Amino acid sequence: MGKNNKCQTHVHEFLGTTKIAGHPLHNHRFAGVSGQEIPIPNGHIHAIDVNSDFTIGHLHEISILTGPQIPVGGGRHVHFAMGISTENRGHVHEFIVVTMIENPDGY
Repeated sequence: MGKNNKCQTHVHEFLGTTKIAGHPLHNHRFAGVSGQEIPIPNGHIHAIDVNSDFTIGHLHEISILTGPQIPVGGGRHVHFAMGISTENRGHVHEFIVVTMIENPDGY
């Protein structure tokens, strides 16, 4: 463990698929790891910044803050977010994403 580990909090893996849009109609996939927790009153949120996959000659950027933690039992939680991608090739994509549980192994 590095000497800065007291400053580190936690992150969440995420994966998602955009809603269908554009011409021709298509969607994009995206996946990654969120930023560390950002404190808010009564909890925390995370930043998600990622590119979608490259399909039909283009991609979209997704940049959003999640909502606050949602308890799922056992002291663990997930986060929810919804938004709109950047515009490319004359269209945007809506998306909904739920993070995976933090620290899935419990170590």
